[in-house]
Amino acid sequence: MAAPPARARADYDFLIKLLLIGDSGVGKSCLLLRFSDGSFTTSFITTIGIDFKIRTIELEGKRIKLQIWDTAGQERFRTITTAYYRGAMGILLVYDVTDESSFNNIRNWICNIEQHASDNVNKILVGNKADMDESKRAVPTSKGQALADEYGIKFFETSAKTNLNVEQVFFSIARDIKQRLAETDSRAEPQTIRIKQPDQAAGDGQTPQRSACCGS
Repeated sequence: MAAPPARARADYDFLIKLLLIGDSGVGKSCLLLRFSDGSFTTSFITTIGIDFKIRTIELEGKRIKLQIWDTAGQERFRTITTAYYRGAMGILLVYDVTDESSFNNIRNWICNIEQHASDNVNKILVGNKADMDESKRAVPTSKGQALADEYGIKFFETSAKTNLNVEQVFFSIARDIKQRLAETDSRAEPQTIRIKQPDQAAGDGQTPQRSACCGS
């Protein structure tokens, strides 16, 4: 299925597709509900396959329509959700700060992104359930920040329950994508002038590199 155009029609300036990924139970659906509807519930039924919501925000004088897809975290749905990586403009990698295995699996999720998403997709790391008692915390904030720094992406700790940093996470990645789209638009005109020139990329000896974990 082709990705929707980034540029808008009349009611918005940009259409941005976001994807929430991470292990089952880390709170992806709760984050989505908190951001899209401003509500929180503890009685969520596990997401089966894919769900999505839409919210339009104002950002730097532009109307941004966010189409946010919530993926199932279970392994048996992994083959379904890989199709949704294609066309995603931003991906939120979510783990549970009280569940170390969900944090350790972030590297596997990043491998999935490298295999299935576009090369220029924006990523952000999210440690959810930060409202939990410190005695239950399994992943220190410093450890989350170190992983984000390793991959060169932004990092937030959030709580869907208390609404901690939920708006900030979505606005931050939307702002970065909007800037990337604007820069792409500004470069589009010069590129059309050179359309008949030889492909310089073919002669520079550079080929995209994949992470070693995705090479098998």
